[in-house]
Amino acid sequence: MYPPISQCPNGHTICQSCKIQVKNICPICRQELGNIRCLALEKVAESLELPCKYKFLGCEGIFSYHNRLRHEQNCRYRPYNCPYAGAECPITGDIMFLVKHLKDDHNVDMHDGSTFNHRYVKANPHEVENATWMLTVFNCFNHQFCLHFEAFHIGMAPVYMAFLRFMGDDHDAKKFSYSLEVGGNGRKLTWQGVPRSIRDSHITVRDSLDGLCIQRNMALFFSGGDRQELKLKVAGRIWKEQL
Repeated sequence: MYPPISQCPNGHTICQSCKIQVKNICPICRQELGNIRCLALEKVAESLELPCKYKFLGCEGIFSYHNRLRHEQNCRYRPYNCPYAGAECPITGDIMFLVKHLKDDHNVDMHDGSTFNHRYVKANPHEVENATWMLTVFNCFNHQFCLHFEAFHIGMAPVYMAFLRFMGDDHDAKKFSYSLEVGGNGRKLTWQGVPRSIRDSHITVRDSLDGLCIQRNMALFFSGGDRQELKLKVAGRIWKEQL
């Protein structure tokens, strides 16, 4: 049992989650539990050293009660959230599990290599409202990277944005850099940055504008033609920094 620990008038003890389940009635003597705390047992619980709850995922840390709670909030072995941006997917797991999940359950395109050329087409870009294109995953340098492309508004201005997320923790993400380039009609726009960890949601990254942002008028200019159809080609490269 972990604090807070309650006890009934006869001294029977119970944890908070079980207290809720038994509706504040002692399951042994049927007395009302009330709000009596068993401070002695709480002191014992707080003095125990316990393994991280993510031990089964590889964490070998041993912590006191309060330190364990703080550690588990940022444990590098804690499961990752699914990085799929098209819907709020509740699935969590380690990286290899999520890669398989993205491929099998979300039909995400998987590509090997550190360079890419992607074309994004929309028949009527003036109707685009917070659109999310299909996620693409790249396998390179023994890691996986997620390429996102979205349409949304900054204030009243419609924009398109491409950015990369790293399937792993932030300290590993910072070992890599990437560049994105879009252009047409003899002009081009480039972006260079560091991929964000999937610990940060795609909404967090998007709203921070940490990627290649293209205003709609410029995107239509790059598309050529009569400006009635979006035809953007985004080229990119991922590389590992020399530390």
